[in-house]
Amino acid sequence: MADDSTHSGRSERRVRGWLANVLELAEVRLELLTIEARIGLQRLILVCVVGVLGAVMAAFGVIFLALLITVWLWDSHPLLALGVFTALFLGGGIVALLTAQGKLRGLVEMFGATRDELRRDQQRLRGDAP
Repeated sequence: MADDSTHSGRSERRVRGWLANVLELAEVRLELLTIEARIGLQRLILVCVVGVLGAVMAAFGVIFLALLITVWLWDSHPLLALGVFTALFLGGGIVALLTAQGKLRGLVEMFGATRDELRRDQQRLRGDAP
């Protein structure tokens, strides 16, 4: 009888130790995820602010250039000047939207280190890796 209670106490301590290790592992992985999320968010905010500022400044520059050339050509070819600038602005907008769409696909790669660590943890728990 004493042997059964001693064995049961040891296995209960093992289970508790294993659960404590799993919880500690989960805590470390969540901290890593939080750090990666903060870094990713900071980068995203910086890129957005700089991108919007650059886009606004470039847009004003292009608009004023278009107005300057349109006014300069107004006496000889007003429709040609307006048509060329309309095509340039629409084409540039389409290219910018397609580029932004491609960049959004790259955001899926966030949290790569966390995913890699979680995969390694799964392999260790399964006994697949040393």
